[in-house]
Amino acid sequence: MTALFALATSVLWGLADFGGGLLTRRLSALTVVVVSQIAAASVLGVVVVVTGAWSQAGPRLWFAFAAGLIGPVALLSFYKALALGPMGVVSPLATLSVAVPVGVALVLGERPGLLQAAGIAVAVAGVVLAGGPQLRGAPVQRRAILLTLVAALGFGTVFALVAEASTTVTGLFLALFVQRVTNVAAGGAALYAAVRRGAPALPRDGFPWRSLPALAFVGLADVAANGTYAIAAQHGPVTVAAVLASLYPVVTALAARGLLSERLRAVQAAGAGLSLLGAVLLATG
Repeated sequence: MTALFALATSVLWGLADFGGGLLTRRLSALTVVVVSQIAAASVLGVVVVVTGAWSQAGPRLWFAFAAGLIGPVALLSFYKALALGPMGVVSPLATLSVAVPVGVALVLGERPGLLQAAGIAVAVAGVVLAGGPQLRGAPVQRRAILLTLVAALGFGTVFALVAEASTTVTGLFLALFVQRVTNVAAGGAALYAAVRRGAPALPRDGFPWRSLPALAFVGLADVAANGTYAIAAQHGPVTVAAVLASLYPVVTALAARGLLSERLRAVQAAGAGLSLLGAVLLATG
């Protein structure tokens, strides 16, 4: 179950990041974050009411609140990095997010077996190669590196916090709702401050209604990924769940190949293969 839900997480995050990166090329990154999270919060609000998840309220929701404050910073940084590109900078470095939940798990006493340790090494190396590392050169690339490192630290922290925010499925719905409402509040405050400084919140032709389905998809895929990761981390080793969930850059690269006709370099194809091998080792270990 852990491997299945963690791999689902990587697919959902990969597609959400692909969509968010594309939208940020046409819209303000803050606008993408706020509107997509409003869509996710709206759906989760209905789920919370229907399932009666309010009864699961407790001190653990502070973890969800903290994740909600950190999440917009990570998303904003990552979407900006994706918009700057190239993917060869953004995707490999984003995998450093796995260090936070894995580090927490190791400190708490979790120890992967030999086969799982090999799978972790192979999977992480594969994801780095799948991005097609490109760390040479220009100031734009250095900015993309910095933004991606900030995003990786934020994502990793959110991983760890969401996994601690609930112990039941209905509690998870409530925790994700609290996280998303906090995302909207924090992102909205940042957007308001940016507009006050003169930054445009919307394109000159007004709200991009045609992009609304894509914005909703990004928000819903992101929140679903948080949910599947929490389930994966609660039902198996966090080290396994975190590494398998970190395969999302491979999904992003494959989406760019399939939908944008971006050609994969030989090193990227090899990296994708290694990532799959690492996933198999982790799943069978």
